[in-house]
Amino acid sequence: MVRKDAPRRRLFVMRHGDVTYFEADGRPVRPDTVQLNAEGRAQADAAGALFAQAGIRFDRIVATGLPRTVETAGRVLAAAGQSAEVHTDRRLREIEGGNLAEIADASLREAFVGAFDGVVDGATRFLGGESIDELFTRVVPAIEELRADLRWDVALVVAHGGVNRALVSYLLSGERRMLGGLAQAPACVNALDLGVERTDVVLRVLNHAPLDPLQASTRKTTMEALHEQYLRFRQTRSVDA
Repeated sequence: MVRKDAPRRRLFVMRHGDVTYFEADGRPVRPDTVQLNAEGRAQADAAGALFAQAGIRFDRIVATGLPRTVETAGRVLAAAGQSAEVHTDRRLREIEGGNLAEIADASLREAFVGAFDGVVDGATRFLGGESIDELFTRVVPAIEELRADLRWDVALVVAHGGVNRALVSYLLSGERRMLGGLAQAPACVNALDLGVERTDVVLRVLNHAPLDPLQASTRKTTMEALHEQYLRFRQTRSVDA
């Protein structure tokens, strides 16, 4: 329940833990079936331990229904020593790509990284699939409904890199404008305080990865790394053909 002395409520937004989107030979795995790998499970456990250490308890937990977010939410709760229902809101599922095989070689890199590059035009399509405008059309009502529910004081949403960028961008600006440069590491934690007024939003934490707090492991974005993996697969197939 909402604390009567609290002017704002705390919303935690996490990305799911690490997953393996491509097989060893480079073949893509269906994104709606992929599950956490060993590193992703460790990351989710570490996030849960962080919440436990801080004494944070959730009044509401929401995942997107995809296996990687449901598993992350479950592991976070277990490591935090909490037992609670994980609600599902499929409107918060990741931005959907198209058929990679249909993307021309010359357009491949832009298809991977363009949707998360700078202030993104709403017409930009992710991997030839869903556009940024279409993403906002489904995630904004979801987050507004959650915010309108006054029965919680601390909520946790476990979603995806693209969705999290959209949510944070929208909550901070009040506009359906994607700030693509808001990096989202696997199992990262974002924290926002939400006031009564629509514009009363305070960003407290952004992209905190408990197992890599200084983000020292890489300077590539997630989509740059995935582009390189898929490119190797496409090149191998081209040679075999």
